[in-house]
Order: sequence, then structure tokens, then C-alpha cells
Amino acid sequence: ALAAFVAVRHELPMLSLDNVFSEEEFRGFDRRVRERLGEEGDITYCCEPKLDGVALSLLYEDGALVRGATRGDGASGEDITANVRTIASIPLRLLGEGWPQRLEVRGEVYMPRAGFEAFNRRALETEGKTFVNPRNAAAGSLRQLDSRITAQRPLEFCVYGAGVSSAALSGRQSQLLAQLRDWGLRCSPEVKVATGVAACLEYYAELLGRRARLPHDIDGIVFKVDSIALPERLG
Repeated sequence: ALAAFVAVRHELPMLSLDNVFSEEEFRGFDRRVRERLGEEGDITYCCEPKLDGVALSLLYEDGALVRGATRGDGASGEDITANVRTIASIPLRLLGEGWPQRLEVRGEVYMPRAGFEAFNRRALETEGKTFVNPRNAAAGSLRQLDSRITAQRPLEFCVYGAGVSSAALSGRQSQLLAQLRDWGLRCSPEVKVATGVAACLEYYAELLGRRARLPHDIDGIVFKVDSIALPERLG
């Protein structure tokens, strides 16, 4: 067990997301993107559910996991490598070949609904601590100084992007996720590419209709411009 967590400074900040809460606001976002890029045609977006969990940074060197860190305030977080190593869906070594010598991936740690319910049920039987919701359960599990406790929690990890890399990665978000999946990292099966506002809103409506049946909680949908170079131009 650790005595305390060590602070980690993110080489690239783990930025927060902007929110929109209506079709009108989303259309405004799309319009601003096209105006700032000088694009007249439809923008292609990578769409994925926003898992209601805890953001995590994983650093791999020569294909081996060397560090896991929380998002913290976006600029710095906490080194929770010992706890991260206990999560079965996080590979200790990347699979395949072609990965950069140094690669940071980012994703969400969450507790599936079935695991959350089973955990609370066992806690009640043993007069242990229960959690209000899966997100709190995931956050509390990651911040255990004793990794043996974390290992007993039904945590999962889902990758949503990359941070620093010693070599160039795919130029499209959707292709990047596919590449990370080939290297052994789990990504959401709900990821879809949509061109134009109408296709994005159709994705939103379809996923909203299945939200209650998903195996995990979500607190929104993330729409990212699929071409990674375009957001860099946007700033």
C-alpha cells in the first residue's frame, strides 16, 4: 500500500469538453466550426458516447505500461499506476506492432451497471460501504492507497484518444481509435462517423433511445471533428 499519491504533470493538458444542450446549440457549434475553418461543405465528425466515469492517462514506453495518472485539474493529476495495473481491460503491454516508442493514451475508467449493483449488494451483506452511483464507485476505487482493494472492484477502461506520442499517429480520430484497438486497448463499440449535422442528430436520437439499455451510464455524446488536423487549426 502507498503512503500517498505522487503528483503528475501532464505534458499535454487534459482539457475539458464544451457542452451544448439543444439541437439549436449544436447547429451553432457546427456553424462556428465551418466558419472558422472556411469550409462550406459538411464537416465529418467522430461520434461516441461519453462514459460517466473518471478520465485517465496511460503512458506506454516500448509497448509497456509505465504510468497511469488521473486527469486532476487538467494540468496535473495523481500517479495511480499500482491501481491501474489491476484493471483487466488495461493491457500491461501493447499488442501487435508499429506503436510509437512513447505513447500516451487517454480514456475513461468506469464501473458497468451490473458490476456496480453486484458490488453494492455484497457491501450490504457484509455491512460495508455502498456507493450512490457507478461514477462515484469508480472514482473511489481508483483513489485507494492499497491497490488490493482496487483489484476487487469491477472496473473497466475505454480509450477515447491519445496524448503525447513520439511518432505520428493516424490523421483521423476514428482511425486512431481503430489503431488503438488493434494495439489491445478497448474502445466503445458505439463509435460512428457521421457527416453533417443531420447525421449527428440521427446518431444522438438513436443512442438516446437505447440509453437505458446500455451496460454502463453515459452523461452525453461527444462529437469530435474527425480530421485531427482541423481541430488543431481551430485552436
